[in-house]
Amino acid sequence: MPQKTVHIPAISCGHCLMTIQREAKEVTGVTDVQGDVASKQVTFTWQEPATWEQIASALKDAGYPPQG
Repeated sequence: MPQKTVHIPAISCGHCLMTIQREAKEVTGVTDVQGDVASKQVTFTWQEPATWEQIASALKDAGYPPQG
């Protein structure tokens, strides 16, 4: 399964991370989202039919655009 770790500068608290997890998991095929508020790093794991572009778009729409 593809996996990607990115920096999301807009993360400021646990609620931000929960929103990111919820939004990412709405993309069909996303299987896991793990993050750290302090480092602002989030790791996404997915399988088809999800693509990284779909996940990144969902995050951007939610106000949490990923970098990297």
